Amino acid sequence: MIRFPLACMAAFSGAVLVSAQDFVVHSFKKLHLTPQFWAEGANLGDFNHDGKMDVVYGPFWWEGPDFQTRHEYAPATASFKHKKSDGTEETLPGFEGGLGSHNAYSENFFTFTYDINQDGWTDIIVIGMPGTPTYWYENPKGREGHWQRHVALAVTDNESPAFLDLNGDGRPEIVCNSGGYWGYAAADWSEPTKPWKFHPISPKGPWQRFTHGLGVGDVNGDGRMDLLEKDGWWEQPASLEGDPVWKFHPVAFSGPGGAQMFAYDVNGDGRNDVITSLAAHGYGLAWYEQKLTDGQVSFQPHRFMDKNPADSPYGVHFSQLHGLALADMDGDGLLDLVAGKRFWAHGPEGDVEPNAPALLYWFKLVRHADKTVDYVPYLIDSDSGVGTQVVVGDVNGDGLPDVVVGNKKGAFVFLHEIKHVSREEWEQAQPKPYSAGQ
Repeated sequence: MIRFPLACMAAFSGAVLVSAQDFVVHSFKKLHLTPQFWAEGANLGDFNHDGKMDVVYGPFWWEGPDFQTRHEYAPATASFKHKKSDGTEETLPGFEGGLGSHNAYSENFFTFTYDINQDGWTDIIVIGMPGTPTYWYENPKGREGHWQRHVALAVTDNESPAFLDLNGDGRPEIVCNSGGYWGYAAADWSEPTKPWKFHPISPKGPWQRFTHGLGVGDVNGDGRMDLLEKDGWWEQPASLEGDPVWKFHPVAFSGPGGAQMFAYDVNGDGRNDVITSLAAHGYGLAWYEQKLTDGQVSFQPHRFMDKNPADSPYGVHFSQLHGLALADMDGDGLLDLVAGKRFWAHGPEGDVEPNAPALLYWFKLVRHADKTVDYVPYLIDSDSGVGTQVVVGDVNGDGLPDVVVGNKKGAFVFLHEIKHVSREEWEQAQPKPYSAGQ
């Protein structure tokens, strides 16, 4: 457990001015639950029904609020051999990640939580390696042992699938590619243990299991959720009866595709914009401003981080933006962006800068009167990063948004803390504009 001291706030924390008399610094206390690699994502939920949030990562969940007690809800059989510096071998639990030296992949890419069978106990949903099934694990209501596993969807493609309410029925669906189609899998909520039905929303196309970039949001403001992808967005029709093909609007949101995508009114002009990373295994973070000119809709890109320090107003740059989350981190009513570097997406020699620091940031959204915006970067941590998923939620019940990460470095919880400081301390904690040669 690491608590970043106030003296390090300028490097390890964010800050925001609340009022002329009140200067607040945001910091994060780092909890490293395990260094073992079991999954590319983690999540939170109250699994033991005690009113406190727990954390799930791979085949384990940890009891909150101290996360000292671990339970195995699914078989934890993975292990690998690692050669030590003296030449001898040791067998370590988990998949080979940061504790090893070679590339490996887990069987768990995304973890979500929800009471699937509506019995009052939170269940666990696991989306595995792209192209494999999605399972949900039924909470045994306090009994120890492995939880019963149910197949939700036999083939789940895409490297950024979502689990949320797309069709407006008040229940979450699995939003993904499957069998070459964009679409969603919905449960029969009267019998949720049955395989879920996949509803295609597109014609069959070239989308395969490793397709990058996916999001859900109301792009056109009609009150219905649309589906976002790197090449445009699919407009949800007024009726989903008979699984109609949704109307496609081509927009070049990114090149090879990033990670999660969001529709959100970034600049406060009443139209939802699009936020995304540009390459999950490369560089680029941008928001696309929705414009309406003579009745024609277009999207103007605004990149606020790219390959070089000069590409960011504050000199921040990192690659592998494979996990993003949108959340109001400082309580100002605007949704900020949480992003980081996925550690060893393709191992220690894959992609660009694979061994650069595994950074984790939150970017504060600042709106200006002229409808321009600024994303101000605040470092949460420099040795964790993200996986294919990063989750924001109130872990300890103090009303502040915390951050949960799972990746090849293990599982992390970052507990959000605030401190009232002097103006001088607050100013020292602010990110400084980048200048060439610094």
